[in-house]
Amino acid sequence: MIGVPILCVASVAIGQEMLLDLAANKVITRYQNASCQQLAMQRGAPKTPEQQRVVQFLHNDPTARAAFIDKIAAPIANKLFECGLIP
Repeated sequence: MIGVPILCVASVAIGQEMLLDLAANKVITRYQNASCQQLAMQRGAPKTPEQQRVVQFLHNDPTARAAFIDKIAAPIANKLFECGLIP
């Protein structure tokens, strides 16, 4: 009987990891496909309800936040550097 709860927790963790990967890939793709001008304009734009939910989730789960940032940091930082949006 102990295996069932562990299996459920593992399933939730795997599902959560897949969702984080999907969200991270969506963010990376958006940055890679955007022009520098589009990125500059988007910086102050309000977040969609979906983006707000993801941000709230990441605020509440430091482990998920670290995994998400680890995945998106390099591609986004490189794009922002190429666009002159970070030093």
